[in-house]
Amino acid sequence: MAFSKALFLFLINISLFLTFSYATDPFVSFDFEVSYITASPLGIPQQVIAINGDFPGPIINVTTNNNVAVNVRNKLDESLLIHWSGIQQRRGSWQDGVLGTNCPIPSKWNWTYNFQVKDQIGSFFYFPSLHLQRAAGGFGGFIINNRAIIPIPFDTPYGDIVIFIGDWYTRNHTDLRKDLDDGKDLGMPDGVLINGKGPYRYNDTLVPDGIDFEKIEVHPGKTYRIRVHNVGVSTSLNFRIQSHNLLLAETEGSYTVQQNYTSLDIHVGQSYSFLLTTDQNASTDYYIVASARFVNESRWQRVTGVGILHYTNSKGNARGPLPPAPDDQFDKTYSMNQARSIRWNVSASGARPNPQGSFRYGSINVTEIYVLKNKPPEKIGGKRRATLSGVSFVNPSTPIRLADQFKVKGVYKLDFPTKPLTGPPRAETSVINGTYRGFMEIILQNNDTKMHTYHLSGYAFFVVGMDYGDWSDNSRGTYNKWDGIARSTTQVYPGAWTAILVSLDNVGVWNIRTENLDSWYLGQETYIRVVNPEATNKTELPMPVNALFCGALDKMQKPQHIASSAQLVKGKKFLTWLMFVCALIIILH
Repeated sequence: MAFSKALFLFLINISLFLTFSYATDPFVSFDFEVSYITASPLGIPQQVIAINGDFPGPIINVTTNNNVAVNVRNKLDESLLIHWSGIQQRRGSWQDGVLGTNCPIPSKWNWTYNFQVKDQIGSFFYFPSLHLQRAAGGFGGFIINNRAIIPIPFDTPYGDIVIFIGDWYTRNHTDLRKDLDDGKDLGMPDGVLINGKGPYRYNDTLVPDGIDFEKIEVHPGKTYRIRVHNVGVSTSLNFRIQSHNLLLAETEGSYTVQQNYTSLDIHVGQSYSFLLTTDQNASTDYYIVASARFVNESRWQRVTGVGILHYTNSKGNARGPLPPAPDDQFDKTYSMNQARSIRWNVSASGARPNPQGSFRYGSINVTEIYVLKNKPPEKIGGKRRATLSGVSFVNPSTPIRLADQFKVKGVYKLDFPTKPLTGPPRAETSVINGTYRGFMEIILQNNDTKMHTYHLSGYAFFVVGMDYGDWSDNSRGTYNKWDGIARSTTQVYPGAWTAILVSLDNVGVWNIRTENLDSWYLGQETYIRVVNPEATNKTELPMPVNALFCGALDKMQKPQHIASSAQLVKGKKFLTWLMFVCALIIILH
């Protein structure tokens, strides 16, 4: 009896040390082998990035509060990080997969991400965040389901379908990178892919023969949840399905007020889920279309993705012209008004039982304000760079979070300007000093000539306003302070602004960036550093035992650390099981 109790207490201590708050929630694990394969999505053989041999990669399907382990084996010929876009990494920016928090996974190495999808639901995706690699693939879906005790605000769909849309170049990502390094634009994409495949041959002139296209089979009279992600390089896309309405239900972890759209503009890095009811007569198949927006449509006509929605009782192939995109060439407010119409469902439960609207963001006092202004790329020190508020971010060789952990001096400056610089632009590692439990207002001012989307890691922010022209203090009078959508990626129209509010309750170092890969690569990003002065494990998890070291700390790296974390995850499961066994022994005695 005494031995059983001693063993039990011993195992409790070890398990708590290993798992911290994770022990009561299920573990799920995945293995990713990231490698090059040859594919021809637009009819031209090229190098793409696959995961486990698949392009796009596998879907991670988990439930709120699950603990997730993803062991990544890097078989590329260059370093790699996987970023989990929209996954908030509560208390753990160590796992975010961007250069400000993680050393890259070297070629031929493996590394295991361990994180909890704490208090989140919804539709997200992952992708490689370094070296313009997303332009070559490596992306996949990330679904977080509600726990069984939390109702979803619609009937359970018959099926769940994930769709990736994105502009695509037939040049390798290394060639695209060289163009940017040489001061060139990437130019017009060669096409748009749907789930990694080229367009259905709806037009013999525009689409060559022999292209493999995406075909999605559905049953008549059913309702499906369709999760759509724009994983492209820089092109906003209008998504539509011929003869069908798209009932918007959720975006990036927030349930929306449900409303029908015949089409929706989905900008780079954004995710939406719709309810699609298969209520048509199936006289033919139906086109699924993703076409470029805010461009010369006649010149960009070939930059259109086309797939097929096939009813099981379909009577023939899709034919005829594609369903038209919005006819708003001379109405620049159409798309913005559509974006404004996306509202938070304040009465629906999210990851927790309480309604989403119980967090009354509109009544919280703002503690800090940042105006982040972009403009077209410009030269700094003879190199073409992209800026935010006159600062082009330079990634340090030692990640910011790692530098803080080991008190490495001179890695970054905590001096990012609250307003755009008035002098010449500069290239440096300048970081925003966020206040823990502060409430930050960020105005994203787009003075570029093209659409941008901006993403903030670690949080869901509230989109409270957007308009054309320059933002001013008077613009606050137009803010939506009740049901502005909470999400992690928002669009900013050219010559316009978007205002967001964010509660800085997540300790860590968090990336804020443009999702346009070319501008991101050229430096249009920074980080928000949020520190709890009390330095407690309750607000930030310790540095992972398998942390990689680089830069000023590279001599601390030992090869055996790389393979340790996969065994650690298995050890957590085993020790949790042993705890229950020991408890049972005590009870039986």
